[in-house]
Amino acid sequence: MREASPRPVLSLWDAVAMIVGVVVGAGIFKTPALVAANAGSDLLVLATWLAGGLVSLAGALCYAELVSAHPHPGGEYHFLTRAYGRETGFLFAWTRLAVMQTGSIALLAFVVGDYLQQLLPLGARGAGLYAGAAVAAFTLLNVLGIRGSSGTQNLLTLMTVLGVAALAAVGLVFGTGPAPGAAAPPAPSAPGLGLAMVFVLLTFGGWNEAAYVSAEVRGGSRNLVRALLISIAVITTLYLLLNLALLRGLGREALARTEAPADALMHGLFGPTGAALVSSLVVVVALASLNVTIFTGARTCFAMARDFRLFRALGYWKDDSNAPVMALLVQGGIALLLVVLGALTRDGFETMVEYVSPVFWLFFLLTGLSLFVLRRREPHAPRPFLVPGYPFTPIVFCLACAYLLYSSLNYTGVGALVGVAVLAAGLPLLLLARRVQIDFGSDPQP
Repeated sequence: MREASPRPVLSLWDAVAMIVGVVVGAGIFKTPALVAANAGSDLLVLATWLAGGLVSLAGALCYAELVSAHPHPGGEYHFLTRAYGRETGFLFAWTRLAVMQTGSIALLAFVVGDYLQQLLPLGARGAGLYAGAAVAAFTLLNVLGIRGSSGTQNLLTLMTVLGVAALAAVGLVFGTGPAPGAAAPPAPSAPGLGLAMVFVLLTFGGWNEAAYVSAEVRGGSRNLVRALLISIAVITTLYLLLNLALLRGLGREALARTEAPADALMHGLFGPTGAALVSSLVVVVALASLNVTIFTGARTCFAMARDFRLFRALGYWKDDSNAPVMALLVQGGIALLLVVLGALTRDGFETMVEYVSPVFWLFFLLTGLSLFVLRRREPHAPRPFLVPGYPFTPIVFCLACAYLLYSSLNYTGVGALVGVAVLAAGLPLLLLARRVQIDFGSDPQP
């Protein structure tokens, strides 16, 4: 009997819905204020968001070449293994399971919990209860099968795009502009603009998750490349329109001072009802990101389990639901533990950001560099798509990743140290994997 494995069942628009859904997360309701505080004019604010879209496009083009040449459910795990060996691939997969993906799941769950608690309070621990319920419910949805999770994703992404577009339209049409006599924020500086780019690129983060559905998209790498390019264009357009609306509706000075820009805009126009509508939209947006993050995270665990006997149980793929069931359940369990940790700290969102950021940007940088390594090591390998502007396009992407890695280590707190410590904890696991006689000399599974 054949061993069950991923099947190409996702359409081009399923892939677009996943990419847009995971990128347009709750960050866009927070970071415009931070960007406005560090940019010195309305034009610079918009230029910074446009630059973020261009950097993301450069990264998407790099990933497009990698996924077209090496389609695999393991995504970045597969690229890193081919470029640097199974040891690096193992450390990435371990860190993605223990830090990056599960931390991101917990972070998004806290966004859902915080806003649902505002709409329907459940007591002092309500946000944590909502967060845990969201993780459990969407893990179960993915366990039940790809048809239900992709259909739900399509609906959530449609609601996200329509909701953000409607919010931008309201601000552009009904915005009253800045209050007279408002104090201007400080003039722009090189460090300030650099910090603004940090926030912008964090808000664009997530499009790389497309690599994990490369083996499940109908039409193969050609459609996945299209999905990446369409998604980046849609996301950049939405972000520019929303920031233009916030600038028109609030003014840059007021935008820089508020902690909840969209809430401030809608509350100013429509009172508490407007604020409640924004909270509802944030819940939908966060759920869209949460579903994709759960979906793609389990694919890494599945791919690692096929290469390492130590994690063999995670390699079970349920054929009728077309899902890595054990990987989903283990990932969900770890994410629930992180939700408990975040709830106990009473600062769950910020703790998860610090926990995830350094290792995320480290492996993002290594993946960008793997493009150079694989071109040199496998010069004759079929590459249906070649990144335009090579080598300058991937160099721009790698420099951006290196700067974000530096910033995440320099500006975050103790949570970052915990994340790095968990990465280091993967080294003993790697030694244990060798002791159970893993064949490190064989090629990674195609």
